[in-house]
Amino acid sequence: MAESAEENPLQKAAYHHGDLRAGLIEATRRLVEEKGPDGFSVSDACRLAGVSTAAPYKHFKNKNEMLIAMVLEGTERHRADMLASLEGIPEGSTLRLKALGREYVSFALREPGVFRLKFGGFTDGLEDPRLQAAGEETFGIVLREVAKCIGDNGITADVRRRGFMLWSFVHGLSFILYDKKLADMGGDLDLDFILADIAERVLSR
Repeated sequence: MAESAEENPLQKAAYHHGDLRAGLIEATRRLVEEKGPDGFSVSDACRLAGVSTAAPYKHFKNKNEMLIAMVLEGTERHRADMLASLEGIPEGSTLRLKALGREYVSFALREPGVFRLKFGGFTDGLEDPRLQAAGEETFGIVLREVAKCIGDNGITADVRRRGFMLWSFVHGLSFILYDKKLADMGGDLDLDFILADIAERVLSR
């Protein structure tokens, strides 16, 4: 049985606020999380948002643009959560890098569809400078924290090298933890210990 507007808060929100674009992006996100990017369709998003199949073309040229918009919004949400995770932690402390790592992993597990769409090859062949800029801005958070920890002024080659090592580890760990069989190979993992340990090791090199 199809979900009615009374049962679907997404439809009610879209109509109440008149924000068609936001409603369609949220519908896209929900469908990607439920079915994966390959199972997503514009018609399904329209049905979920409670709008006509012609409605998306007021804001998006095609399906790819809807997915790009969802990735960009997810990246912005991810970046905001990473910054929020730093609140109350003294600057220059490796605990800030551990907090960033934990939030990175948490986002990947919380929104695996968005995370995998962003890093699973979909955006690789797309000529959209917004995607690269968004990624660099997120990575910039890590680089700035690394610079503070090792006392460098600005983003030096050494800061970028260390930051890339940290990102590579946490990024790979995120994919592993999503796959239960792979995660079980690590035994009883203490995520906080692992993240703190890798931060200390990379920054002491």
